[in-house]
Amino acid sequence: MNRNLSRFLVQLYPRAWRERYGAEFEEFLRSGDGGFGAAMNVVRAAIFERMFPTRRLPAERNANSFGAMMRRPSAFMPVVMSLTAMLIVIGHIVIYGVTREADEGTPAHLWQILMAGQLPVLGFFVIKWLPRAPKQTLGVIALQAGAMAAAMAPVFIFNL
Repeated sequence: MNRNLSRFLVQLYPRAWRERYGAEFEEFLRSGDGGFGAAMNVVRAAIFERMFPTRRLPAERNANSFGAMMRRPSAFMPVVMSLTAMLIVIGHIVIYGVTREADEGTPAHLWQILMAGQLPVLGFFVIKWLPRAPKQTLGVIALQAGAMAAAMAPVFIFNL
């Protein structure tokens, strides 16, 4: 394979991968007689490497660390849902004040949907991750419980 093509194919890979394997891989490509099929295979592998990197950043080395856990949708979505429910209640209190209405109204229904809707997501997270990484899972659950308590606090404090 010629020098320009091999250099171009190596540039398709992520920077971290190129820093570790780039020079050796480029030399490997130049030494071979690879044709169109080999080039397409390298392009496919470069795309796959961008989607699922082999060399991770230091914060992501442990796939089960607390930070990596919190990046999973089933971990952060309940927290986001709780905080959204809390903001809905606080926004309603700021705009309309603390008044009891005959009908619960839209904010109350949204709060109920958000609080109940996170329970299946939380259950999925616990079932999937508790056996794999119990310590980190319990930390995430504690954060989620804190977010739920923060969302429930205005409702109980103001007796809404």
